[in-house]
Amino acid sequence: MIIRSDETADIATASGPMRLHLFRPAIPGRFPGLLLFSEIYQVTAPIRRLAAYVAGHGYVVAVPEVYHEYEPAGTVLQYDQAGTDRGNSLKFAKPVAAYDADAKAGFDFLAAHPDVSGQLGSVGVCLGGHLAYRAALDPRVAAAACFYATDIHSASLGEGRSDDSLSRMDELRAETLFVWGRQDPHVPFAGRERIRARLEEAGATYEWHEVNAAHAFLRDEGPRYDPALFGEAMGWMLALFRRRLGAA
Repeated sequence: MIIRSDETADIATASGPMRLHLFRPAIPGRFPGLLLFSEIYQVTAPIRRLAAYVAGHGYVVAVPEVYHEYEPAGTVLQYDQAGTDRGNSLKFAKPVAAYDADAKAGFDFLAAHPDVSGQLGSVGVCLGGHLAYRAALDPRVAAAACFYATDIHSASLGEGRSDDSLSRMDELRAETLFVWGRQDPHVPFAGRERIRARLEEAGATYEWHEVNAAHAFLRDEGPRYDPALFGEAMGWMLALFRRRLGAA
């Protein structure tokens, strides 16, 4: 499906304007809406390509600039040490409540968009995997795909490094997909086990995959990219979204 990928929208949030990068089918119709949350580097070229891939399967995808309070609109952090240090610094500077407020504002925007059918979901990688999970606590969200989500197991997201993501799992009503790399040092085996045990305790509806891959294996730049696993992971995600959200 041919898409449009040249649009942005600056929307109001509780902590100031936030830019959304929009990707949507270039044909008439109404489609499910997705918030796609990025890594700590914001809307990089690999994130744009991921968003385009998803949109091409019949979704309106909005990618927020997660650090909009701290960086000028349009800022992209580089995949180098300086960019990594800045991204990690901001990850722990931003209050968790601000991440949640951003997600609510993003879903409000999608729900009102004329091309969105009313069905809503979330997807994210790394930091974004955690944010996609938290976004799915919104009762409007039917499905969430969370790829190698950092900091859930350690409850260390945001200002003060003390989030409530695990304790709030009883609120989860969306069907979720969790995909992990077994060679990912950011979420070790014990951490994955802690998350899965909590999902079971909460009676969540979820799908769980652990693959032989490093952190960021979906990012199509750099030595950790695994194209074969990318294809498999996207298949799991699209199956979830078709089942719970529908598509063109």
